[in-house]
Amino acid sequence: MFKNLLNKLAGSPYEREIRYYRQIVSAVNEQEPRLRAMSDAELRGLTEDLRERVREYVAGIADKDELKKAEREILDEVLPEAFAAVREASRRTTGLRHYDVQLIGGIVLHEGKIAEMRTGEGKTLVASLPLYLNALTGRGAHLVTVNDYLARRDGGWMGPIFHLLGMSV
Repeated sequence: MFKNLLNKLAGSPYEREIRYYRQIVSAVNEQEPRLRAMSDAELRGLTEDLRERVREYVAGIADKDELKKAEREILDEVLPEAFAAVREASRRTTGLRHYDVQLIGGIVLHEGKIAEMRTGEGKTLVASLPLYLNALTGRGAHLVTVNDYLARRDGGWMGPIFHLLGMSV
């Protein structure tokens, strides 16, 4: 009974989670006009700005656990701008613009959760978001697949996005 009342007042856990993700997506969408107006060089420069923000935030932290926690905090903070940068770079280089639901998929992956998507729903494009975000730490980021063909294909397909943003594949 109490659970039903709580769900009616605050929404189900699923609804609350989706509401949280939609707030982040709104923050990403707010960045779009500003990033569209940037030149390719300015967009590339944004990567260095984001990297510097991450470096400054974690500077001087020696404890591994504290460092992980601090990195998570700063990456969550820069996520909207980083995802917007990837979306814009993708639009310019591949002609593909991430849909809002794909942004949610990227957030879910960044949080270390599993996102199930069907064939054709854009898993490769979704993966570009948390890959870029987590590479801002300077240690790189890796996408693991059991299929060599897909690794080569997708690296070539998404490579221009990362290259425009000043990263390598």
